[in-house]
Amino acid sequence: MRKEDCFYLGKVVSKYSFKGEVLAKIDADEPHLYESMESVLVLLGNNLVPFFIDRCRLHKSALLRIDFEEVKDESAADRILGAELYLPLTLLPKLSGNKFYYHEVIGFTLIDATHGDIGVIESVNDSASQVLFEAKKGEKELLIPVTDDIITKVDRKSKAIHVKTPDGLVELYLD
Repeated sequence: MRKEDCFYLGKVVSKYSFKGEVLAKIDADEPHLYESMESVLVLLGNNLVPFFIDRCRLHKSALLRIDFEEVKDESAADRILGAELYLPLTLLPKLSGNKFYYHEVIGFTLIDATHGDIGVIESVNDSASQVLFEAKKGEKELLIPVTDDIITKVDRKSKAIHVKTPDGLVELYLD
């Protein structure tokens, strides 16, 4: 399976026991949804390798305690320490309304309440404290904050996100 066909689930952050159990920090709002996984893809080098799970349970807030079939001692756990975990995109729960996955809205048009079409979303930057849509209108690049106050409607049928940007924000980029 290719990495492009998967979503990032989390990362193996520490060993839990001498029997090879590990703790994985899950990057999800509801980590308990992943307690019943039968397998996960582990990024080893440049390859996604399927690992089957004997037992998986929630361990404190966003950590999963995982007992892999293939990992039964500390040295095997050491080999996957720091490894990223992925699942196929088909396993993502469907979202509706104004909720969306970042990968889902790439290519959507941003429609501002005042300015109309202000560009097409090329990526979503979530590396800073404020998540931003990175959109392009002609040769100009716009950065629009991703907040409930700004997003008024997600229209999946027409592939558009309707926004109400603060006064002066769009003019910074397009004038």
